[in-house]
Amino acid sequence: MNTDHGGPDALGVPRWDFSTNANACGPCPMALAALHQADPRRYPDPSYTALCERLAVFHGVAAERIVLAASASEFIARITAALRLAGAQRAWAPALAYGDYTRAASAWGLARVDDPAQVDLLWLCEPSSPLGGAEPMAAELAEQGGMVVLDRAYEPLRLTGACSLGDAALQRVWQLWSPNKALGLTGVRGAYAIAPLHGRALAESLHALAPSWPLGAHAVAMLGVWVQADAQAWLADSRQRLAGWKTAQIDSLQALGWTCLASHAPFFCARSARPLDANALRTAGIKLRDTRSLGLPDHWRLSVQPPDAQAALVAALQAQMEISR
Repeated sequence: MNTDHGGPDALGVPRWDFSTNANACGPCPMALAALHQADPRRYPDPSYTALCERLAVFHGVAAERIVLAASASEFIARITAALRLAGAQRAWAPALAYGDYTRAASAWGLARVDDPAQVDLLWLCEPSSPLGGAEPMAAELAEQGGMVVLDRAYEPLRLTGACSLGDAALQRVWQLWSPNKALGLTGVRGAYAIAPLHGRALAESLHALAPSWPLGAHAVAMLGVWVQADAQAWLADSRQRLAGWKTAQIDSLQALGWTCLASHAPFFCARSARPLDANALRTAGIKLRDTRSLGLPDHWRLSVQPPDAQAALVAALQAQMEISR
């Protein structure tokens, strides 16, 4: 069974899915209602004027700084392509990171280098994946000469800590947002980026490289609800529930001999005290995320799940312990 990716697989949708980082309190009811009301019979406004203005007001920036994307992964590919076409040759990403950063660099012929001071494109992510923590030396890395992109996919789900970049630094980097995880709607693709204060030229290049209508009606509906006060209040409440579930989940795993790594997010990496039979777990309806493809061998990334899912996981792990004795 392939555990390198989260979510549904050849066996269908896992009953107890610890493998994806979607908000386990979701889906957001306001967003779900908006999706039901969306009209898929018609194209959205090709310029997405109203949506860009709403996102801009939400973030307190000018509307021309908003760059929409079909997904975070699509934006990663598109900005890499834009920089390569502008002459970029080298890229840097953290050793433990989402694989699309380096896949896009490889596809466009950017060499991955170890020295962030020598790159044209530099990736940061906070809270990071798979660890869910701060990027070491993020503030210093953001000052490097190359184009810096901060992936903020998990910022809306942050349970502790704060972003390593202050307000002034955030105005100098690209910020990538993909709210579908926070809203518990990962099946709806749609994201956006905020250009730096002096990023107009690259923003125009990104608009030129975008396909027509990168967002469908459902993505427009989701992003429109994302900025609403009631959706943000629901998200704040879900963070409180997730924090309590996280404590209980870590306690349960540690009682079974697992080593759990620190995290600011509603997911964390952990290592079992004994070999784990992931296929048997999947057959029992439980899926974990193997972190080998994220640069961390011998560990699993687990999203925080409700008490019933935690009980199912503990029971399955205890059953494996009994078999191995």
